Amino acid sequence: MNNKFGALKDDDSGDHDNGPPKDSEKERNGDEEKDQNTTKRKAVVPGPSEHPLQYNYTFWYSRRTPGRPASTQSYEQNIKQIGSFASVEQFWRFYSHMIRPGDLTGHSDFHLFKEGIKPMWEDDANKYGGKWIIRLRKGLASRCWENLILAMLGEQFMVGEEICGAVVSVRFQEDIISIWNKTASDQATTARIRDTLRRVLNLPPNTIMEYKTHTDSIKAWEDFHGLVNASGGR
Repeated sequence: MNNKFGALKDDDSGDHDNGPPKDSEKERNGDEEKDQNTTKRKAVVPGPSEHPLQYNYTFWYSRRTPGRPASTQSYEQNIKQIGSFASVEQFWRFYSHMIRPGDLTGHSDFHLFKEGIKPMWEDDANKYGGKWIIRLRKGLASRCWENLILAMLGEQFMVGEEICGAVVSVRFQEDIISIWNKTASDQATTARIRDTLRRVLNLPPNTIMEYKTHTDSIKAWEDFHGLVNASGGR
């Protein structure tokens, strides 16, 4: 993980396909912002007698063909919004019909982020933040993912508005789970997230947990794909 290839692998958690936006994408990004504003106007609300969550959340799903250069794909085309929810009951209606991470195949990711935050490094809520990364042996992803998102929805991390979202990434030889926060420089907050994550996932004391800033993730992406970007590709 100390070289460019390792750094890229460290970010194989559902988000490294989204390289820095280029000039050719500005027009499309503007359209996306309009779409996002429209989505905000139509924000979901808890139903009668439902139990509201502190924040609204959105499920996303992405899948990429392994071996295909990430630089040739648009991240926005690769990630699909499943739906948003505002209450405990609405969450379970989505979750009960979703495939568990352990049953996914190939190179797949589930993302659960606060509504209005895209699971991308460059999103305004994410760009100064980072993520805790935990690599799991096969067979643990479903349980860990459920424990993580229930803790997140239940505000168990106790760090105010710092939590942005969580990702579970299914890969061939291992699975990866991560939780994103807004402020990478706030060491007290990142430490609290780490300790809570260890507790809610019931991780063994020797479990390796790595914190990586999104700035470092972007730099690793740029370094790795620099020649591709310079030639106008992606």
